[in-house]
Amino acid sequence: MKQVSSLWQWAGFGLCTLGGTILHFLYDWTGGNIWAAPFSAVNESTWEHMKLLFWPLFLFALVQRLFFREQKNYWCVKLAEILLGLILIPVLFYTYNGAFGKSPDWVNIGIFYIAAAAVFLFEWWVFRMERLRCKYPWIAFAAICLIGALFVVFTFSPPEIPLFQPPLT
Repeated sequence: MKQVSSLWQWAGFGLCTLGGTILHFLYDWTGGNIWAAPFSAVNESTWEHMKLLFWPLFLFALVQRLFFREQKNYWCVKLAEILLGLILIPVLFYTYNGAFGKSPDWVNIGIFYIAAAAVFLFEWWVFRMERLRCKYPWIAFAAICLIGALFVVFTFSPPEIPLFQPPLT
């Protein structure tokens, strides 16, 4: 599928950044509703900000899959791009904070947008160049679902490590 339209990547970037922005405030908007907690940021930890990218990417992937049925490597590409985004957020955040100290809010927002842009540039490149081979796409899909389950579990029972703690504590 060398003729992948960049329209998908633009739509994905727009929807995922909009969705992540909404999810950032959803928990507070709902008055701390327990049903919003697994999908939205319940505090300002890096982990919770990773969740803001994961859920929109996952939902967009489910919709996009309806149009990418002929892509045998679809779920492997999606797993790779989700992992890329989830790795970029803490790497950029902790690198910036290590180099310059506490980051202002506009830098944190920029990190989220950079990670989202990188994800969709990666997707465009992989689909266009057909670089990723996938022998067992169902394993990739299961791994994505496992990541989602970890976001839910660690929302309610976070490990005692800095990734899961708000930067103020």
